[in-house]
Amino acid sequence: MIASNVKPLRSALICGALFALLAVMAGAFGAHGLRGVLGERGLEVFQTAVTYQMYHSLALILVALLPVAGLSRHLLGIASGFFVGGIVLFSGSLYLLVLTDIRWVGPVTPVGGIAFMVGWILVAISGFRR
Repeated sequence: MIASNVKPLRSALICGALFALLAVMAGAFGAHGLRGVLGERGLEVFQTAVTYQMYHSLALILVALLPVAGLSRHLLGIASGFFVGGIVLFSGSLYLLVLTDIRWVGPVTPVGGIAFMVGWILVAISGFRR
């Protein structure tokens, strides 16, 4: 039986792997399917979304493994939630901005960036609290 404080970290590992897969797919789509469709600036924004998605997908996998080093499972579980939220809000809003005419999502992007920052702060704090 898995302890309840391990489940969020298992979920972080699974989400990290799936978000990384989606980032690779999005990157390939951007490189091959969007050339000639989007302008240079649109491709740059799309690539930014892919890059941040991949970084934070790897962060989710890292967070799932850090308890082995004795770091706080509780804080890492919360950090993983912020990383997932950041991917959805930051990268997701950039994808929507570039691929659609939906402009109201623009203000959502910085909220996703803040979620990323909070996640990293929690990872750092978990290093101090065992």
